[in-house]
Amino acid sequence: MSIFDQVIDRKNTNSYKWDKYTDPNVIPVWVADMDFQAAPPILEALQKVTEHGIFGYSKCPDELYDVVIERLKNRHGWDVKKDWIVWLPGLVPGIGLSIRTVTTEAEAVMTATPVYHPFMLETHAAGRTLQKVPLQLENNRWVIDFEALEASITPQTKLFLLCNPHNPAGTVFTKEEQEKLLEICLKNDIVICSDEIHCDLLLDKTKNHVSIATLSPEAAQQTITLLAPSKTFNIAGLGCSMAIIPNDELRSKFIKTKAGLMPMLSAYAYEAALAAYRDGAAWHEELLDYLRQNHQFLLNEINQLKGMKMVPLEATYLAWIDTRESGIADFAQKLEAVGVGVSDGVQFDGAGFIRLNFACPRATLEEVVRRIKTVF
Repeated sequence: MSIFDQVIDRKNTNSYKWDKYTDPNVIPVWVADMDFQAAPPILEALQKVTEHGIFGYSKCPDELYDVVIERLKNRHGWDVKKDWIVWLPGLVPGIGLSIRTVTTEAEAVMTATPVYHPFMLETHAAGRTLQKVPLQLENNRWVIDFEALEASITPQTKLFLLCNPHNPAGTVFTKEEQEKLLEICLKNDIVICSDEIHCDLLLDKTKNHVSIATLSPEAAQQTITLLAPSKTFNIAGLGCSMAIIPNDELRSKFIKTKAGLMPMLSAYAYEAALAAYRDGAAWHEELLDYLRQNHQFLLNEINQLKGMKMVPLEATYLAWIDTRESGIADFAQKLEAVGVGVSDGVQFDGAGFIRLNFACPRATLEEVVRRIKTVF
């Protein structure tokens, strides 16, 4: 039995995920928050902070800088300097800051949809024009339509928001795909903000994560890369993320935009991130094995249902399921009625789809699938 088979009751814990529904019988598989306890080294690190008992302002431990720099070199082939790293209390604030740093209200932000909804929400909140380019399905992979992308660019287009690995489509964009995107963006003087929060959650063992900033010196100067241990190690609620910005002028402007708007990170955030990156490798490997098994189970089950289609994910634990040919309207609402809480694809600009988080114990996932079948 795997440690990930343990069912932990999260009801009535003020969980954003579990306490969303008034009906206690609904199993929530919507927001990207795993139902697994964090790795033991993280729990030990948090316990030490608690035992110390003083929760004043904290700064980033030197060791965390060292661990992040070493990790990016080993896993991404990226030589990052310490002063390129800007700590953030969350990745979504990093998206908002990038939009406000790079563009004015008269300018536009482009992204490929369907996509993680804060890309759209933050663009609208900043009062910028949003330019959406639809992803297309090719050989069972959701990919960027570069012709449509290039045709959509206007003189106002100043920022491209990239999600890689992609949420919700699950694509790990190849080096060649990113080189094509980079070529278009450099030609049109468009900065790329690359959300790479799922880069350590690769399900397809034949895929490698490539950070777009590593493709060339020009790429490094034209990118803001957003990273965090939160999704990988299930510590999202602790609020520890980072932006990596090699361009001095861009970084200075980003920090200036951030000033006074973002809180300092807590000791809990820094120590959890340090323990995760430094001591979480064995737990992480076991997690990936478990997620791969859950993914395969769900893929097999969903594709046996009439009018339902799920393409294999290359990364993430968020299944993107096409319900359009099922003949069932309002699929997400129908699922909630039978006790399954998913994300409606509409919020990602993907009407007719649902997003389902399978980072839960197998027994929970099996019950979710059983309930989905009752809709038919």
